[in-house]
Parts: sequence; structure tokens; C-alpha cells
Amino acid sequence: MAEAHAYPHFTVTSLTAAIKEALEGGWSRIVVEGEISGWKRYPSGHCYFTLKDEGAQISAVMFSRAFESCAARDGLKDGAKVAVFGSLTVYPPRGNYQITVLRVKLSGLGDLMQKYLELKEKLEKEGLFDPSHKRALPTIPRRIGLITSEAGAVVHDMCTVITRRFPAVEIRLCPALVQGADAPATLISALRYFNTAEWEADVLIIARGGGSFEDLFCFNDEHLVREVASSKIPIISAVGHETDFTLCDFAADKRAGTPSIAAEIAVPVLDELKGRIKDLAEKASSILSSRADIATQRLDHALAALSSSVSVSYVEAARRLERIIPRLEPSLALALGAASAALDGIFRRLSQACTLSFQAFSSRLEKAHAQLQAYSPYGVLERGYSITTAADGTVVRDASALKEGDLVQTRFSKGTAVSKVVDKNN
Repeated sequence: MAEAHAYPHFTVTSLTAAIKEALEGGWSRIVVEGEISGWKRYPSGHCYFTLKDEGAQISAVMFSRAFESCAARDGLKDGAKVAVFGSLTVYPPRGNYQITVLRVKLSGLGDLMQKYLELKEKLEKEGLFDPSHKRALPTIPRRIGLITSEAGAVVHDMCTVITRRFPAVEIRLCPALVQGADAPATLISALRYFNTAEWEADVLIIARGGGSFEDLFCFNDEHLVREVASSKIPIISAVGHETDFTLCDFAADKRAGTPSIAAEIAVPVLDELKGRIKDLAEKASSILSSRADIATQRLDHALAALSSSVSVSYVEAARRLERIIPRLEPSLALALGAASAALDGIFRRLSQACTLSFQAFSSRLEKAHAQLQAYSPYGVLERGYSITTAADGTVVRDASALKEGDLVQTRFSKGTAVSKVVDKNN
């Protein structure tokens, strides 16, 4: 074996520099045809992607100035077939070689993109994506079914968001593959499980994290898309990132930009819900109290007006009779006397009717008052409960808000008591 000193010696840096000089010197201007994959444009304006064909792939970068001057920039996306003009360059810090793209010409759509668009058009014509078929999500779900990979951060992130916002909900995972040729069958199996299980979910989330167009392509499977559309349980589709769209997104009842956003859409925030219920209860109590006051005032006014009108009319009629009777013949006087007696009877019956009306309204008022008491937050005290407040007057809902030695006041149905905290259990 030849001695080591007989071979060229390099440091990593010097070897990379030699490769860079050789590649960039001999491949400074080239045209390469392929299909775009993993397209991403950063806030700087620079674009990074992979150019590939059936046998190989190469990294590519297109800087912001070249992108802005490119006439075909609107067509640059995953699946687009292109011919790029540029230079072969080496990036020494990573030891990678890539194409620095100067110009791009579109030469058609890639095979996967073509399949995607053709199937999308077919299913749209069938009405599978029609908005009228979308169902509303439940406001307060009891059970949520998750369909995703059991490995990775997606399932953990969704469970964390859901339980933080609404701890009372039940969650069940039916694991499935989320990439590759076998993924659609496992995803369909998970959907059918939830649609036939005794454990009845109120909403389903089908999800996976980000990836390239190829990574997400299993969510464009025709059988899977039809299964999503036919589910009897509302579905939220959360596949990839905000800019990724799959056919499952179009078929689902709701699309979320990411799995975490899907978790936020699925459940309300419990504390906010409690606050809304409290506000509504207070508003209802205020309305009932106000209506009871108004009804009482109207009754008082009606009774006063009626009593005054009847009294005045009766007195005036009696005086007129007294003036007329002496001037009438005895027979007529007798007739008028009988009429006067009849008038007395009418007045008595009218008085009785007023009394009965007042009693009926009083009974209705008492019932309204009882309903008002039932809505009162202090009504529960009559059933053996109590309300405990801290020294500043706020209601104590959680033992963790107190510490040993604190003084608290407890209100009962009758009376209050002041206590000192000597121990607590959270």
C-alpha cells in the first residue's frame, strides 16, 4: 500500500473550495428540466425548492431579485414542471451543491399535480365540495375523535390545546398512517371506526403536520375523500400548514390551517363560557324584576282609576235622584226607588269583580316573585348551600386562592359566619 503522503492532502475547507472551483467553473451556465417540490418563499423574498425527476433530485435557490423579474412566478409551486437557467454552485458551510436559478420557464404540470387537479374537478362536478353539504360544528362537544399518527408532536399538541380550553371533553385517538401508499386505507378505517363505534364522537379531527406536496398526497386519495364527505359525524380537516390544501380539506365540514388551530376551533374556552352564562343569568334576573315592577305599577294605576270613576259616578247619580224624586208621582217614585236599589246591586257586584281581579293579579305577581327568587344566586342558600367570600369580598371558587390564616366569611340562608383558614385541600 502506498504511503499516505503520496496522496493529495486537504482540510475540509480546502477540499470544499476545490470542489466549488471545479463545479462552478465547469457548470456556470446550465439549463435543467424537472418538477418543483417543497417550494417555499421566505419573508426575505428568496425562494428555496427541490428540482426532481423520476431518478434524482437537486436543491435549488432563486433569490428575490430573480423571482421578482420572473414572468412565470405565479405558476411556481409544487408539482410545476419547469426548465431553469442558472449556475451550479456550492455552499461551503454545509458542503451542499445546488442550482442558483436566474430564470425559469414553465413547461407544464407535474404528474401528481395533474392527478390532483383532475380529481378535484371531477369531485366538484359531483357536488362533493358543495358548501350546502357542510354541517355546523357542535358548540359544546362532549367527545372528540382524533385521526392522526400516534407518533410525533401533532397528537400531543392537539390534546394540550383541547384540554387547556375545555377540560371536561373526552378525547379518543384512532391512530393511522399519514404518509405513503398505505395511509389512505388506515385513514378510511379510522373514519369508519368512529362512525360505527358505541363511543359516539360529536366531532372528528383528521390531521397531520406539514410536509411537501408528495408527503401530503395521501389525503388526495379519491376513496378517502369520499369517506370524509359521507361521514355522519362533522369533520375538521387540518392537514399540513396554512398554505397547504388537500382534497380532504374541501370535503370536510371545516378546514383548519394547522392541527393546533383545529383544536381551538373544536372547543370553546370553559372560563369564557361560564362568564357568558353568568351574564345571561344576571340579565334575565334583571328583566324579570323590571317587568314585575312595571306590572305592579300598572295594576295600582288601573285600580285607582277604576275606583275613582265608579265612586264619582255613583255619588252623582244618587244626588240627581234625590232632587228628582220629590217632584215625581208616587208611582214613579217607587219605580225610581227600585232603580236605585238595582244600581246599588250593580255597584256591589262591580266592587266584588274588582276585588277578584286584584286577587288574581296578586297571585300571578307572587308566582313571578317566586320565579325571580329561583333565579337569584342566593336562592340556593335555602337548599342548604352556602357562599364563601374572601376578605376583599370576592367569591371563593377554588381552595388554591386561599392560604392558611386567611379570614373568610360564609353566608348561609340565615346569617353569616367569619372563619379562619387552618388547613385546605386542593
